[in-house]
Amino acid sequence: ESGLDILAAIKADDPSRRVVMLTVSDAAEDLMGAIRAGADGYLLKDMEPEQLLDRVRASLAGETVIGEALAARLAGALRQEAQDSAAGLRRDLSLLTEREQQVLRCLADGQSNKRIARTLSITEGTVKVHVKNLLKKLGFRSRVEAAVWMAQQAH
Repeated sequence: ESGLDILAAIKADDPSRRVVMLTVSDAAEDLMGAIRAGADGYLLKDMEPEQLLDRVRASLAGETVIGEALAARLAGALRQEAQDSAAGLRRDLSLLTEREQQVLRCLADGQSNKRIARTLSITEGTVKVHVKNLLKKLGFRSRVEAAVWMAQQAH
């Protein structure tokens, strides 16, 4: 079984379980595959041990963690994918309610559901519903994908 198969099985069993991929591959297609499969993070094995521990702790706190160099690759791959699929789904913030847009902006800032709930004075369960709805409306499979897309919209 591949890491993606195991990731899919874990997420199928419990979608709220945090999964961070630890790998040697910095290939954009591997990163995209992991994010699409629901990974909550993607880190390279060559990280310093202290940095790795910090990133794992951040993930356990609900944050999405991606190596700094990998974030640029992910953004580039998403941009290329968007250009390649001009006939595909139109992603537009106007599809979202004001509250969903607020949640998406918080996701783009890397906030956990708990932090988003505190920021917007709503329950964590309500945040999860908004995330699920905005992912569906915009055609994303993961919150990381949505967060990267939203961050790109600011540029």
